[in-house]
Amino acid sequence: MTELPVSEASSTESADPLLPETRNRPILQVKDLSVSFSGRQGQTQALKGVSFSINKGEVVAVVGESGSGKSVTSLSIMGLLAESAHIDGGSIEFTTRSGVSHSLAKMGSEARRQLRGQEMSMIFQEPMTSLNPVLRVGDQLTEGLIDHGICTRVEALAKARQLLKQVRIPDVDRILGCFPFELSGGMRQRVMIAQALACDPALLIADEPTTALDVTVQARILQILRDLQRGSDMAVLFITHDMGVVAEIADRVVVMYHGEVVEEGSVADIFAHARHPYTRALLAAVPRLGDMQGLKWPRRFPLISTEQTVASVAEPLATDDQTTANYSVAPLLDVRGLRVCYPIRSGILSRITQQVHAVEQIDFSIWPGETLALVGESGCGKSTTGRAILRLVGSESESIHLEGKEITLLRDKPFQAIRRQIQMVFQDPYASLNPRLTVGFSIAEPLLLHGLARSLAEATPRVNKLLHSVGLDPAVARRYPHEFSGGQRQRIAIARAMALQPQVIIADEAVSALDVSIQAQVVNLMMDLQRDTGVAWLFISHDMAVVERIANRVAVMYLGQIVEIGPRDAIFSAPQHPYTRRLLSSVPVADPTKRVARSFDDSEVKSPVHPAGWQIAKVKYRQVSEHHWVAQT
Repeated sequence: MTELPVSEASSTESADPLLPETRNRPILQVKDLSVSFSGRQGQTQALKGVSFSINKGEVVAVVGESGSGKSVTSLSIMGLLAESAHIDGGSIEFTTRSGVSHSLAKMGSEARRQLRGQEMSMIFQEPMTSLNPVLRVGDQLTEGLIDHGICTRVEALAKARQLLKQVRIPDVDRILGCFPFELSGGMRQRVMIAQALACDPALLIADEPTTALDVTVQARILQILRDLQRGSDMAVLFITHDMGVVAEIADRVVVMYHGEVVEEGSVADIFAHARHPYTRALLAAVPRLGDMQGLKWPRRFPLISTEQTVASVAEPLATDDQTTANYSVAPLLDVRGLRVCYPIRSGILSRITQQVHAVEQIDFSIWPGETLALVGESGCGKSTTGRAILRLVGSESESIHLEGKEITLLRDKPFQAIRRQIQMVFQDPYASLNPRLTVGFSIAEPLLLHGLARSLAEATPRVNKLLHSVGLDPAVARRYPHEFSGGQRQRIAIARAMALQPQVIIADEAVSALDVSIQAQVVNLMMDLQRDTGVAWLFISHDMAVVERIANRVAVMYLGQIVEIGPRDAIFSAPQHPYTRRLLSSVPVADPTKRVARSFDDSEVKSPVHPAGWQIAKVKYRQVSEHHWVAQT
């Protein structure tokens, strides 16, 4: 393996002071904005008199829990609210680069369309649903440039290549010809970021833009946004639940709670002297790297209590340490030589000329009651590994043993029984839940398919018990997925995975899109279910602070191979592989006084694409300490 350069923090960088003329030039002013939604249960007030402004060349972060009104605010500015939404009052004033002022709330749809993309742009939270599934990536990146008459098709294609390189996507020409479904979640998010930046907008609204990205790419994207903001005086409205990202990039912070702005101030003041109880609780609940130093076993998160107007943080008890892993027996799941390659066809005869080596001959084991975290950058093969175990993608392997039984030789029908023992929680719960089915039926469906219940009536008590176990009222079983928040949908997905009482659950980025308070609840729920049922988790994630809390062991993936594996405390306290060190050094620190200027490797991004028939040698490891192994470089 080629050694990777490690990103190092250099001199301390404080927030750039804005020039006086810049400070006095608001590019966006939102005044007393109120928005309501019409539904079956009447009117729901989403925003209640929201007011804030963004100056030219400024980064304003909007933070708050899911349902606080962050995304509704951004959609109101962009003119993309649903038909059921209604602006009850207030104004939205936007000033273009040329100094022309527009009252956005009063503009017609065609006039708003002319502004979108060119003067104001948005990075959406869910790239799979916001990228057009029937258009290739290249067409989507060039569409805005051509539509607004900014450049010719040839020039637009050249800019598209440059943008993809900026967001660190390898094999640019191949990606330009791909459809969104052919890319990983993190790569789709990077394409969405490139698309939003294509026309050099005066205002960029970024709605959770780094949610699906690993910390190394996240650090690079934040630096790109910062550089663009400085170079072109672009204003950025940055919506996030990651307080580390806020500390890294923001000039000012707007805190929202239940549709209202409860606190606003400079990033330094908010972090050092937060006044509102909710802001203080939000900052106290942020997972920080190093919190688990010296602790051998996973530990529950402290929880935010948001009853009425008072917020507090409940600290975990010392007895919350989880000791469910049983290493005295044989591994529950043992994977050897797992390999996944995707063919690339070209030419008149559509022959396979290249292959994407997504997963390359990896080995790992999971013991009963254990949580093994699989971490690495987007596109490294984490999600593909989980899908390959369940045969959701084609794969090869030397062997896969479940409870000592070889399962690779089983045909499709006998393998159905294996799916009772291994379940999966997918990255996007909204996409994995059928929108036409009630959540109760979605949870009952596995019971009916596997013959554990003969009718829906017979399955109902079990469904109610599962909903209660994940902290939801059984009465919600009659609702549909769109009627729930992101955190609630993730709980429903976990309940469905638990329905068959599996021995292993593969959680693919199960908490990456959740705000701090909901994320803590879901992680604690996963640990409680493990304590009560003994289920083992394969926890696929890029959030290193969450991994440090939940994992017994950690496996680090890079370009389809596991480059380091060992106990969680060994990986975090003494990382051995250059990529592991780079991963940990890229984690943003939730303290604006420790903002640093990072250095990055600008060499060509390595590609997992190789000519057809190309053979890659299996990684050889050296032992660092007990159960701690690192790839030989």
